[in-house]
Amino acid sequence: MRFDPARLSALHGRYRLLKSPSADRPAAQRDPVVADRVSQMLTTIERDGMDAVLRYARELDGWEGADVELGPAELERAGDQLPAELRAALELGAERTSAFARAQRSHLTDFETELAPGLVAGHRYVPIERVGAYLPAGRFPLLAGAFMTVGVAKVAGVGTVLACTPPGDGGRGNPAVLYAAHLSGADRAYVLGGVQALAAMAFGLLTEPPVDMLVGAGNTYVAEAKRQLFGRVAIDLLAGPSEVAVIADDTADPVLVAADLLGQAEHGTDSPAALVTTSQRLGEDVIDEIERQLRGLKTREIADPAWRHYGSVTWAKDAATAVALMDDLAPEHLEIHTADDGFYLNALHNYGSAFLGRWSTVAYSDKGMAGTNHVLPTAGGAKHSAGLSVSRFLKPLTYQRVSRETTPSLANAVDVISSYEGMAAHRATATLRLDSYQEREGANR
Repeated sequence: MRFDPARLSALHGRYRLLKSPSADRPAAQRDPVVADRVSQMLTTIERDGMDAVLRYARELDGWEGADVELGPAELERAGDQLPAELRAALELGAERTSAFARAQRSHLTDFETELAPGLVAGHRYVPIERVGAYLPAGRFPLLAGAFMTVGVAKVAGVGTVLACTPPGDGGRGNPAVLYAAHLSGADRAYVLGGVQALAAMAFGLLTEPPVDMLVGAGNTYVAEAKRQLFGRVAIDLLAGPSEVAVIADDTADPVLVAADLLGQAEHGTDSPAALVTTSQRLGEDVIDEIERQLRGLKTREIADPAWRHYGSVTWAKDAATAVALMDDLAPEHLEIHTADDGFYLNALHNYGSAFLGRWSTVAYSDKGMAGTNHVLPTAGGAKHSAGLSVSRFLKPLTYQRVSRETTPSLANAVDVISSYEGMAAHRATATLRLDSYQEREGANR
């Protein structure tokens, strides 16, 4: 997450870096070694089927079970293994995320309009039929992932949602991840991890037909598998390391800003965190505060190198400059801590999700409490794409209906255009109808 000097040439002299990233590795780079390994695995699984899936499960995940599928009762019982307060928090997050998705769905409406007398066009929102969700469960299991993928898909009306999660925990999966999948309405669940999980869902190897779409976070191998399977199936997005950026002025609290930057740097040693501020004093205070907070942070071994190598603090001369800088970064998560948050919300164009004011923080969305989706574009993807939402699981399918009476107004124009293009068959589809129309007109005289 770095500025593009070519894009910002007009801002020369209007901003200054107070802390620059020391590394320049692309956030969503493609490792040729990973790409080759994933390609080999997908080819093997497509050829050998479930035998290859289970072989990789044993080799890579240490799976030793008799069946990779988890029944509905087992998913539900996973909640019994959890502390009561965690179970209640997961239930709240599942409901909040579903509630926001239901509200989004209610604003996506079918419509029909008459473009001209006898020419009606419209569209219907039709859900994707089958979705496969990958629910990672590594060092940080990201429990709300099921809410954002499985749960939102079900609200959209997806008929069948499969969920795969790595075995771990005695071969039956992380109980909190499984309970989140249950709360989210997963139709079937499997203890399969990594490339083999995505391939099994995409190739239809799990006693189910192939899925139409793959969603969910994962490591570099999972991301590469989604990249290579794209086209055969749809995907949500290709996400790199988690990102956070903050716009702040002199009214912001440096303690909260520092904490929120470290909150996302904690995701991984290559997770970028950026501050753009109109107050040099605040920028310097945040740098000092981050150093102080790092000293006592339990996950310092992750957040410290992330901040050292990928963290940045930039002073902007004014609010307009801050907007231009932030739109160039196009961060995954954007926090706004200013005296006029509304101005920035209206002025900014490029971000995954925005968090307004000192009382908002990315973690509220990350854990499902804010209702919004945390599957968001990274590495500048917010310049052209939005994050996962209920609309991503819906296809706005168009249709048209033409009456006999309006045929001449369409057919004559298509005749002219098709003749110019030299597309005789296209021309005939229109002229045949025009001939039929004219014959009937003549017969009625």
